Amino acid sequence: MDNTTGRLPFILVSPTAGISAELSAGIGESVGDFFGYPVKVLSLLQNIDFAFNSDRDQYHSTLILEKLATLAPKRCVKILAITDKDLFIPILTHVYGEAQLNGIACIVSTHRLNADFQLSKKKIFDRIVKESIHELGHTFNLRHCRDHSCIMHYCRSLDDVDLKSTQYCRYCEVLLADAMV
Repeated sequence: MDNTTGRLPFILVSPTAGISAELSAGIGESVGDFFGYPVKVLSLLQNIDFAFNSDRDQYHSTLILEKLATLAPKRCVKILAITDKDLFIPILTHVYGEAQLNGIACIVSTHRLNADFQLSKKKIFDRIVKESIHELGHTFNLRHCRDHSCIMHYCRSLDDVDLKSTQYCRYCEVLLADAMV
């Protein structure tokens, strides 16, 4: 999927190895519709082994974000990386994703979002899209929200992900609109 035209700013969806073109395009379409930006799908980092921590058997997401930020093409306003690897930050056992607050890069992992193979593909896709919009919200300087239905609510479990809506609360919506000006 490449909806970028000319000199328009765009959001880049950057899949790593293991993420299908179909999933990348679907996420790109959902993210583009949500934020109103054209979307380009292009893998900036196929291999993220540089972020692998053998003691934890996981990938340090902050290192990936730092690398992605250095690879941003011109006119790219945000980068959303998608990986199937298990992510962590040192203070947590795992994360569904991470973002540079008010920065350019964020990442979402499908690893734990699709851990229950009994779920439909649609339910798994919905989880990935929710977390993608959530992490992109952080890149637009949104913080975690106390409203349990807001997409910016912090999720401690997959049940939390499933329960929150696909929308921002009114407060976060206003903050996003201010950040996008």
